[in-house]
Amino acid sequence: MSLPRRAVCARIYVCFLHTLATLCPRVSLIALALICGITADNAAAADAGAAQSLAQKSGCFKCHGVDKKKDGPALRDAAAKYKGNSDAQQKLVYHVTSGEKVKFDDGHEEEHKKVKTSNLNEVKNLVDWILSLEGGTKY
Repeated sequence: MSLPRRAVCARIYVCFLHTLATLCPRVSLIALALICGITADNAAAADAGAAQSLAQKSGCFKCHGVDKKKDGPALRDAAAKYKGNSDAQQKLVYHVTSGEKVKFDDGHEEEHKKVKTSNLNEVKNLVDWILSLEGGTKY
């Protein structure tokens, strides 16, 4: 399994900072702070490729665009709606796995399609990717 490009870049950067800190001990505290910041960022980052693949496999893009509304809201808009909400991940995981009723603009209701995986980590990765999207409109 290959590492995402961002993780590879971070590892190269960490090696560079380690070498720099060894050559110049005065910068070791700065280097350590930068290393911790980069590795923490990568640990929290969603795997966008895997999330998009699961969304495609599950048919999410039939009703949701990333940037524009279709029958369902744009994914960026969903992210904007839940921004700052402490239980956003929990709510969206439930939404994509429960088959709960959703209401359309014309007033009819349907069961929301369930994501096509039973792996909770894959579902959480999908939800984390959606929540990481910037630039949506809160409505």
